[in-house]
Amino acid sequence: MLDIQGPKNWTGKIFGGRWIEGRGGEVAVVEPATGNDLGQIGVATSADVDDAAARASSAQREWNSVSFKKRAEILRDAAGLLRERADLFNSWNIRECGSIEPKASWELDATYDQIVMAAALPMQPNGLSFPSVIPGRCNSWRRIPVGIVGVIAPWNFPLLLAIRSVAPALALGNAVILKPDLKSAITGGALLADLFADAGLPPDVFQVLPGAAETGDALVRHPAVNMISFTGSTAVGRRIGQICGGSLKKYSLELGGNNPIVVMSDADIDSAVSCAAWGSFLHQGQICMQAGRHIVDRRVADEYTTKLAERARRLVVGNPAVDQVHVGPLINAQQAERVARIVTESIAAGADLVTGGSRRGNFFEPTVLANVMPQMSAFKEEIFGPVAPVTVFDSIDEAVDLVHASEYGLAAAVHSRSVSLATAVAHRLRSGMIHINDQTVNNEFHVPFGGMGASGNGGRFGGPANVDEFTQTQWISAIDTPIQYPF
Repeated sequence: MLDIQGPKNWTGKIFGGRWIEGRGGEVAVVEPATGNDLGQIGVATSADVDDAAARASSAQREWNSVSFKKRAEILRDAAGLLRERADLFNSWNIRECGSIEPKASWELDATYDQIVMAAALPMQPNGLSFPSVIPGRCNSWRRIPVGIVGVIAPWNFPLLLAIRSVAPALALGNAVILKPDLKSAITGGALLADLFADAGLPPDVFQVLPGAAETGDALVRHPAVNMISFTGSTAVGRRIGQICGGSLKKYSLELGGNNPIVVMSDADIDSAVSCAAWGSFLHQGQICMQAGRHIVDRRVADEYTTKLAERARRLVVGNPAVDQVHVGPLINAQQAERVARIVTESIAAGADLVTGGSRRGNFFEPTVLANVMPQMSAFKEEIFGPVAPVTVFDSIDEAVDLVHASEYGLAAAVHSRSVSLATAVAHRLRSGMIHINDQTVNNEFHVPFGGMGASGNGGRFGGPANVDEFTQTQWISAIDTPIQYPF
């Protein structure tokens, strides 16, 4: 069993610049593979959000006055500490979140990359100078921090999907209030609080308030919070967008996906199936970029489905904390029940169960469904489970129509031996990210990341997009001699 011992300053606490009691009491940290309690974490209320925002307002002004060199140094120190504490972070990711070890290690490495990239942001050019039609006037246009950024992060990649907002927001002079999901409040919250505190970040610049819907709603509505960065479901994202829009608050939404992998008749089927299995079954399919729909040319559909099922059957399901497995538990019973419902409904509607389909507690077998039609649950819904639904097409136009039968537009993949053909198909797809001869679960820290349609509001994370997301712009004009106007 992986060791998660060590100092637990966070037991029953929230982080308001220091570990303090939350007004919402405390909840158990539950291991999804066993149902065992791993500890207790404090729960923040709307009153805790009020206090945190008040502290952050003062801290942010001082933090913004810190030199860019010092801010970068603190972030680099945090990255170094993350490497030193890799075993601790990975162990919690495995036990608290059900991650297999390779997924946890990849997430930690990607998080390190995000912090290091963010550390380079403060030294980048932060404005432009424009000419003026008025003699003697100087026009400068600069970027300034948004102020307080509220980050609401999910449970599936809790470390990476928190830090991709937290790190650049801090680097650019903002204060951050992070609300991790209660199902991942240690991996994606408490451990980060200690990390940045130990790296020398001034108190109250970064605060961690674990909580459920009430806490998130209070953060979104708080007038002192100037921006919300949310990663999660489309339904919740729509509500956040309405609230932020009503208060003219900046917001960035990275939402759900029902991502297609399109397989043309000339594709390398073995390679396509390898990509498909990874895209559908990695982290039990609990990824917004999961390959949720397999749209396959009828001429190769039987071969594709057979080979995909063979790969699915070889995957070992079990507790990643004690065994070497490919597929761990779903995050909780509610999610396992949801995946089972989608599979059962689709089979009842006429889909063929090729392999899998069985649930054992929070574990669900890697599943392949054939003859899935657009009206079926497995095609329409974001599954968030280890299920690969296969739908056939007879023409490129039909394939494009099937892709667009979903309101989502996060990620897609196209497989063909002809890159020019695959690129032509990609150009017709409404998707924020498209990968040719690869799978849908792709992330590179320096490339802007985000979706279209119901998958987001146009916000992007990564590389130069971070500067746009976590700053606002200001025009300052100056002239030595005041202008004399006609009246």
